[in-house]
Amino acid sequence: MRAWVVRAPGRLDLVRLPVPSPAPDELLVRVRTCGVCRTDLHVRDGDLPPHRSPVVPGHEVVGEVVAAGPRAGEHAVGDRVGVPWLRHTDGRCRFCRRGQENLCPHSRYTGWDEDGGYAEYLTVPAAYAYALPEGFTDEELAPLLCAGIIGYRALRRADLPEGGRLGIYGFGGSAHLTAQVAVGRGARVHVLTRSKAAPALALELGAASAGDAEAGPPEPLDAAILFAPVGDLVPVALSALDAGGTLSIAGIYLSAIPPLDYEALLFRERTVRSVTANTREDGREFLAAAAEHRIRTTVMPYPFERADAALDDLAAGGVRGAAVLTMAGD
Repeated sequence: MRAWVVRAPGRLDLVRLPVPSPAPDELLVRVRTCGVCRTDLHVRDGDLPPHRSPVVPGHEVVGEVVAAGPRAGEHAVGDRVGVPWLRHTDGRCRFCRRGQENLCPHSRYTGWDEDGGYAEYLTVPAAYAYALPEGFTDEELAPLLCAGIIGYRALRRADLPEGGRLGIYGFGGSAHLTAQVAVGRGARVHVLTRSKAAPALALELGAASAGDAEAGPPEPLDAAILFAPVGDLVPVALSALDAGGTLSIAGIYLSAIPPLDYEALLFRERTVRSVTANTREDGREFLAAAAEHRIRTTVMPYPFERADAALDDLAAGGVRGAAVLTMAGD
């Protein structure tokens, strides 16, 4: 099969690899589409050194089950499934036992620990594959499987009150999905971004305002989510919070945070929270919410052969919504 691999920082190479064989509890999935996530960019560029080398990146996969191991459970050959970032947890540690499997010390991830979806086939433990809602195309579904799910986790961590005021810093693949869930639940959403193109999309999707991150929102915020991996924006977002507000930092990588003035930025019970991956329950809840609110995914499709260009465009801020790799004929 054809596959893109990361062998050295900054390089993505198109190679031929054997089609993998599923373990007894795994599915073999033929890839139809794969979302292009900022985490893939961090893996390619060495910000997140791969846990194996070479590794096939990609963890927003929509595909068809073509084979299943004898202990693969309810998924059948021919099913459309989603393959996400979270691939394995031990199920026994204290975090798993209390419903926080995203903190499992033995967790493993698609496209980082094991080969992912920048390939024609991949395997996935059946217990970590998602059944997908109807009414969405393969291209529309792909960004939901990480950008959507991790954004939903970040929204939960932000503790946004009912009808509250939410600030979203950065407006890429994850943010444009999260904003729609928040708007659908009655929040007033303010988008703060350095992008010149993003404000139009934000307003189109129901944001109450969209402007420059440094200028700040038009009203104090009950909660904020930082999607841009820019540590300099942490004090900016904190300064926009009302008393008791929470800043949720989404994403696996963040540049250095400058020193924080406790009295100006954290006093009056403002809270900063990180987001570490997601649980499978987060994924199931988000996919149900996406179907309920008819979440609109704004995608830029790229043929599989241009995966390297898709990552370059993402790095340059040239992607509107989410980039998605598509296989020929799909």
